[in-house]
Amino acid sequence: MEDLSKVTCTADFQKLARRRVPRMFYDYADSGSWTESTYRSNESDFQRLLFRQRVAVNIESRNLQTTMLGEPVRMPVAIAPTGLTGMQHADGEILAARAAHNFGVPFTLSTMSVCSLEDIAEHTKAPFWFQLYVMRDREYIAALIERARAANCSALVITLDLQVLGQRHKDIKNGLSTPPKPTLMNLLNLATKPRWCNAMRKTSRRSFGNIVGHAKGVSDLTSLSTWTAEQFDPSLSWDDLEWIKERWGGKIILKGIMEADDARRAVDVGADAIIVSNHGGRQLDGAPSSISAVPHIVDAVGNQTEVWMDGGVRSGQDILRAVALGAQSTFIGRTFLYALGAAGEAGVTRALQLLENELSISMGFCGRSDINNVDRSVLINPGIFDR
Repeated sequence: MEDLSKVTCTADFQKLARRRVPRMFYDYADSGSWTESTYRSNESDFQRLLFRQRVAVNIESRNLQTTMLGEPVRMPVAIAPTGLTGMQHADGEILAARAAHNFGVPFTLSTMSVCSLEDIAEHTKAPFWFQLYVMRDREYIAALIERARAANCSALVITLDLQVLGQRHKDIKNGLSTPPKPTLMNLLNLATKPRWCNAMRKTSRRSFGNIVGHAKGVSDLTSLSTWTAEQFDPSLSWDDLEWIKERWGGKIILKGIMEADDARRAVDVGADAIIVSNHGGRQLDGAPSSISAVPHIVDAVGNQTEVWMDGGVRSGQDILRAVALGAQSTFIGRTFLYALGAAGEAGVTRALQLLENELSISMGFCGRSDINNVDRSVLINPGIFDR
């Protein structure tokens, strides 16, 4: 097993992933839409929040455990749903789900995953969450919901901000596809990634496992590309959520909330939790950072539903800042993708350990011993995002 003891932060994993993952898939994870201004502000806005250091406080025993949807979690973190995870590393979704389960945090599978719902259910023990993109083909969506129930998923995450696709320049320039098309550029790049190629050669999971063979008329790469381009549904509205809720019958999480009015609407439709998210800066470029939207949404909905956030979380200190502003938990996307691409399951485990350690120590420096008692008072300037 690879020695990861000298990997001390997310940036270290990012450097390794850049070397080991084919360019088109690394760029897919490490990019935003258009100018990437929102992608960058997701990360940089965390640094604007300054901690209030306290001393001579008994912090010998520190607790990071909390709950999400009433279930205990080791720390306020969950694995975010990310597309093409199985292209960062062979069987990537299975490896990440296993690492999350063994560590004690939730794992969320994307509709656009490489490994299927059934793959995750077969290779993991704990119930996981499933993220649903609402496509035009409602018959396919109804069947997908039934598959999620059969796979023992314990919550459904409905992403609301992908009715149309934000333009991602790197994906277009790279000719993103799964599996990669055998172009000269791709073949030359793959020749420099022997570790990735060797692992991918040993698996049969190389396309969208939740779609190919399940959606009507989708049986190969060509038909998949056509189907996907036509299926994102710009007519999606709040009224559609009732149709989904009736078929699912379980806990619902709404992802993509960035405004207080939408948060209140989410409460009205019965969301068990909402995720403050701008899709990692991959949709509306020029939108505010996710962390800057958190306090307004928390103030708007109070304790009527659980408020979580994603976007730009790269460290335990970022988690502490989010919790201080009122988010009950956070989601990590790129942070676990870099670790997965760099070192597979062991990488994801190491990334979670680093987050936990930094969160615990930073919380202690702020004079707090229980994550559930952290509030805005640990920050010197909690009002910098006031509107």
